[in-house]
Amino acid sequence: MSKQIKQLEMDALKKTFEGVRDMVAFSISKLDCHLNDQMRAGLRKKNIRLQMVKNSLARRVFGDLGINAQAEAFWAGTTVLAWGSNSLAELSKEIEALAKKNDKILKVKGAVSEGQEIPFQVALRMPTRTEAIGRVIGLALSPASRLVGQLLAPGGNLAGQIKSLSEKAPPEAAPGEAAPAAVG
Repeated sequence: MSKQIKQLEMDALKKTFEGVRDMVAFSISKLDCHLNDQMRAGLRKKNIRLQMVKNSLARRVFGDLGINAQAEAFWAGTTVLAWGSNSLAELSKEIEALAKKNDKILKVKGAVSEGQEIPFQVALRMPTRTEAIGRVIGLALSPASRLVGQLLAPGGNLAGQIKSLSEKAPPEAAPGEAAPAAVG
């Protein structure tokens, strides 16, 4: 391959992956065209893009972009990069579902989160964007809910005691006294 063609391909890769900080790398073997079309169409609906890359060029381009994915296993064999979706967790779960469905065809190599290579299993355990926001909101509201619970607990206890006293049978009259009048 001539230097001009390599440079054109590297420029195209830089343009494509500029701003991409989260991705999953996997290899595909023995993929027929029908399965390829189905897989790409299904992922495209979820805003996930795929691109097969030449390892030596991609390694150089990612080095220039500040993406630290230099492990030899990451760039061995055919490499397909998947990126997009709302979060790395959602992306990883989609790729994991594909890998389970097509275990003889698709082998996951690893993931990149915020420009740093991480094991794929870690990416699978990461919370999605919505889950992370929910956790943060829950943690922020937790002290306030505990405070409200502590403030309301004594009043609730007192109200329960008053209710149980009011539901008790009226005291029985001693011999020679008149029975209390029935209320109600």
